[in-house]
Order: sequence, then C-alpha cells, then structure tokens
Amino acid sequence: MINKVRDLKSAIAEFVHDGDVVVMEGFTHLIPFAAAHEIIRQRRCNLTLVRLTPDLIYDQLIGAGCCRKLVFSWAGNPGVGSLHAFRRAMGAGTLEIEEYSHFGLAMRLFAGAANLPFMPIRSYFGSDLPKVNPSIKLLISPYGGESLYAVPAIMPDVAILHSQRADADGNVQIWGLTGVQREAAFASKRVIVTVEEIVPREVIRADPNRTLIPGLIISAVCPVPFGAHPSYAMGYYDRDTEFYLRWEEISRDPRRLEEWLRDWVDETPSREAYVEKLGRAQLEALRPVPQRSEPVNYGRYR
Repeated sequence: MINKVRDLKSAIAEFVHDGDVVVMEGFTHLIPFAAAHEIIRQRRCNLTLVRLTPDLIYDQLIGAGCCRKLVFSWAGNPGVGSLHAFRRAMGAGTLEIEEYSHFGLAMRLFAGAANLPFMPIRSYFGSDLPKVNPSIKLLISPYGGESLYAVPAIMPDVAILHSQRADADGNVQIWGLTGVQREAAFASKRVIVTVEEIVPREVIRADPNRTLIPGLIISAVCPVPFGAHPSYAMGYYDRDTEFYLRWEEISRDPRRLEEWLRDWVDETPSREAYVEKLGRAQLEALRPVPQRSEPVNYGRYR
C-alpha cells in the first residue's frame, strides 16, 4: 500500500504543467473549484481544458488567462445566464474551442479509458456539429454497412476531480451524480482527487460499491474540505446558489472579475483561508438535513 495523501499545493505543482490537457469533472456537484484556484495561483498557462459543462470553474480559469483551448459540450452559468469571460475570450479570438454533444464528449473519455482509438455513435445525424468540428467523422460499420459517426479518444495529461471521501491509499468513493468522473480518471495519465475527508481503510472496505476510482490509478489524494464550493458535495453541503447569481455580475465586468480573482484566489492562499473568509455562518447555512441510505448486507463466507 502506498500513501497517496498530499497537500493540494504540492500536488498541483508536481502533476499539472503548462500546456497540459486537463479534464476537471463533476456533474452539478463535486466540481473541483479549490484545485482550479490553486492552478490560477500557480500561474499555469496554455492549458487545454476539457469538461462536459464548463460552467463557473472554467470561466474563472479563462478569466485568469490559464486556458488556450476549450473542449466542451455546453457552456453557461447554470440557471442564470452566460459565461462572460468565456464570451469575451471567444470574441477576442484568444480562445480556441472544440465542441461536442454531452454524449459525444463522454464517449471520447470512454474511448480513452478503454484505450480505444475512437468510439462510434449515432447521435450526430441531424446535427450541424460535424460541419464545424472536423474531428467528428462519418464511417461505415464493418458489420452490415450502417452509417455512423465516430469521435476520437481523448487521453488527458491530468484529471482533477473532487469526491466525498477516500482512504490514504487513494481509493475514492462518490455517491450522488457521478457524471463521467470514472471515465475521466481512467482516460488520464495522472489523477488528482480532492476530498472532503480522508477516512480509514475499514470505512472504504465496508462499502466497496461506492468506490468509483481505485487507488492504483491515483497520483495524489488531497484533503480539502469545502473543496467544491460554490457547487455542492452531496451529504456535506448544498449548492451556494447566491454565488452563481452574483457571478453573473462579477464576470460581466472585466475589472470586477480581476478584483474577485485577486481577492479570492491570489490573496487567499489556501482553501482553509477561503473557508475562513466565507465565514462559518454562511457555510453552516449550506449544511443539508441528514438523509441516510439504508444499510446493505454484504455478508461473507466464514
């Protein structure tokens, strides 16, 4: 067994490099904001960022000048509006984009995780995406001659994820919406996971079906409570909807965005400092009412 526990600052310094292809996943919850802020602090640049839904986390990275190219399938501030740093970069011609459907990008990660060169899909018939994305190819099935589209595998340099808990060996457990976190991890060369808590191995072994990502592919696991704020971590804290509403005004004004990045990222040196700055009262207001799942009997042969 190898202890994979690292502090976030050193994990980003070792495993995320300028020019890397970086996938940061988490669907509606478990979005790794703390790790993104550390990337900004360390001034990583020329990154190709991959994400099914590049919402606020990538708007912040784009606004900070970290991103050269965005590979995505939907972009926006969910339930609120646009991503204004993203739109400005697009308008200025400083951001390259490569767009897919949700399913198409998920299948790119699936192919990468399976070490396959591409994945055939049916979903682009009737879509204009193949006209603007030359990576989406039309092919003929060798089994019956059916026309299909194919998307290329993607194998990022590093996956960055957030989860509820892991043990020191890096065995990562996730519950709630899982999105493509497992596929992103298996497709990538290096994997950093921030977690709400490190728990004993016995806790992980007592509930093995929740282990979505095994420690053998993890590069570093970093204990970072509230590491997904302002998104949520099921069972730990709810979504900070007020922040998503405020981001609409912050990101619309380049000067306000620059001030926010300075105040909340550059001059806030760690997630612990970020949490202290938010205030415990605000975070406690996001605590969910407990709702326990029914225990299951895994049993075992005596």
